[in-house]
Amino acid sequence: MTVGNQTLVTEFVLTGLTDHPRLQVPLFLVFLIIYFITMAGNLGLIALIWKDPHLHTPMYLFLGSLAFADACASTSVTPKMLVTFLCKDHKTLVVDCFTQFYFFGSSATTECFLLSVMAYDRYVAICNPLLYPVVMSNGRCMQFIYVSYIVGFLHSAIHVGLLVRLSFCKSNIIHYFYCEILQLFKISCTDPTVNVLLVLIFSAFIQGFTFMTIVISYFYVLFAILKTKMEKGRSKAFSTCSAHLLSVSLFYGTLFLMYVRPGSGSGGNNDKMHSLFYTIIIPFLNPFIYSLRNKEVIAALRRKMRK
Repeated sequence: MTVGNQTLVTEFVLTGLTDHPRLQVPLFLVFLIIYFITMAGNLGLIALIWKDPHLHTPMYLFLGSLAFADACASTSVTPKMLVTFLCKDHKTLVVDCFTQFYFFGSSATTECFLLSVMAYDRYVAICNPLLYPVVMSNGRCMQFIYVSYIVGFLHSAIHVGLLVRLSFCKSNIIHYFYCEILQLFKISCTDPTVNVLLVLIFSAFIQGFTFMTIVISYFYVLFAILKTKMEKGRSKAFSTCSAHLLSVSLFYGTLFLMYVRPGSGSGGNNDKMHSLFYTIIIPFLNPFIYSLRNKEVIAALRRKMRK
């Protein structure tokens, strides 16, 4: 489409993860296996929590919601990336590109808030166990989940709404494996300063607020665990919390490097690696991090296998 002397872009071209022909098929197979395991792990965990009455507690409702967010995040990115490995035509419509970012952005923001409420859940369970049934009832738990998803949808909608005002005429080539918002700013022929500033502000606030909630919650949890004289209770608390902290460290570390640090979004190989972690690797690892170290989940799985 032409406006004045400028030709506006209606399609983008994703260059993908690599341009080496010999790596295309091996990488396709690797990420196809990762995607299948990711979906089987996350959807299987959701089904197990839904089917087993013993897991109908706030902790596992949060975990099931996190698994759903992970499945959505991976699905918004991985299938399109797999196509680019095998197809020579890497074109994608502008509306499809914006839609991909919307669903991934919604899932990532939702995950930030779910991780923070999961940390708060552990704080109440370990530091105030007598108040836990009141503070963390199933109804209150569902309210936290609804708010997490609503905030995620609204946050992503704001950025997509601001993306619509941009026009793209410099180039239609995105040197990335998905429609990452900072890469879209680089090829915009409209000044994206407002967009970049809002991405920085929202990212810093959301990541800062949720991460500090997690840090403060686990600060109190750590002291409560150290005060516990029962070795069995201390071991169980450490096991549960260490799994959560491992997931949090991986997720927030890569998000912070991508969206908050100076010079983020430069589009180099380091940024691609950071993006791979929070789009594909972390959703793949989370079911194993939370399930293999959780005796109640393993016990529920064994009960289902016996039936």
